[in-house]
Amino acid sequence: MLIEGTQCLLREVTMTDTVPIGRRVAYWRARRRMSQQVFADRLGKSKSWVDKVERGVRALDKVSTLRDIAAALRIDQALLLGQDSRPAEVTTRVEGVESIRAALSAYDIALDRPAARRDVPDAARLARGVAHAWTSFQHARYPALIDLLPELLAGAQRGNAHDPAAGPVSLVEAYRVTASLLVKLGETELAWLAADRAMTVATGDPLLVAAATVQLGQVLRAAGRAREAGTATLAAAYRIGTPDLDVARLSLCGTLLVQAALAAARHGDDRAAAVRVDEAADLAAEVGDGNDHHHTGFGPTVVALARVTVAIDLGTPDEAIARHEAAVGRDGWRWLPPEHRAAHLIDAGRAYLQVADPVNAARVLLEADRTAPAEVRHRPAARNVLAATVRHPGAPATIVALAATLGVSRR
Repeated sequence: MLIEGTQCLLREVTMTDTVPIGRRVAYWRARRRMSQQVFADRLGKSKSWVDKVERGVRALDKVSTLRDIAAALRIDQALLLGQDSRPAEVTTRVEGVESIRAALSAYDIALDRPAARRDVPDAARLARGVAHAWTSFQHARYPALIDLLPELLAGAQRGNAHDPAAGPVSLVEAYRVTASLLVKLGETELAWLAADRAMTVATGDPLLVAAATVQLGQVLRAAGRAREAGTATLAAAYRIGTPDLDVARLSLCGTLLVQAALAAARHGDDRAAAVRVDEAADLAAEVGDGNDHHHTGFGPTVVALARVTVAIDLGTPDEAIARHEAAVGRDGWRWLPPEHRAAHLIDAGRAYLQVADPVNAARVLLEADRTAPAEVRHRPAARNVLAATVRHPGAPATIVALAATLGVSRR
């Protein structure tokens, strides 16, 4: 009967991750032929403690305890939690990025290859494709966007070559969204190429140049060139910052000032960061929340979130946390795209780690994963924050399952 019961539990454990963790502990303890007393002695716990864990009376809510149990049972924590410890969709992502690289590396139009003379999409079709790409980005549908971009880039390039008089807007926007995605994926050099292409195509149109400079600033910061990022974004902001700005231009100018503030903070210039973010706040007050001109989402809430990131990069995490907790309570927070909210929550996780608060770091990371899973699962920066959280001895067990799913190391 004991063997039959164990085999039944084995089938249940290996087929589903809904089995209570206490039963998993009991199963693996039996597999290792340890009594409750021997197991308790190895953990430095009482037999009663082990019995309560296995019956689900006592919760396992600390990473350090899970780590000790897994070590005593000689299994991986992921197995103890019923999770697959392999990285999620890494191969698919890399293959998709290579397709984008190929699209950015094609010179069919310049070389007058046959591919450049294929069916040219009309302007309305291109505009719809670009709008769909931005929507996919803002909802963090990164795998779908990876599949979409190569064809969109090729079509936008052909469309611009076929009818330059129609304007290069779709091509610039295609390069912008491509650069934004590649920054997320940690493909900085390739993102730089896309941003540079956008700047080149936009030349001669100050508004298009300003829009392309938003992504250029992001790329330069990601590449560790914060000073250059600040110079470029500030110059573009002041170039279009005339007194009679409409709301769309105000949004773009304000976004560039936010980018300049983030660059200054990354460079360690607290004074410049404060000046730029205050300038952005003045413009945001005129724009209001709930707008998405030039795909920026700019408004008072975006500026409030930027102040959080500035405080983190300047090494003032207590201020960052206070600002974060105030910002997410604003009405404008709910109006932001899922990508923006999840990205901010990952930044907030950094702040909580800086004050040695792994419980709240885990909380915001899990919220980010619920809000926009791809933001956590495909961004190297997010995985770094997750790894730092799960390695903290005081981290809650709830974060271990996510780390195990993504194959994030806990060592």
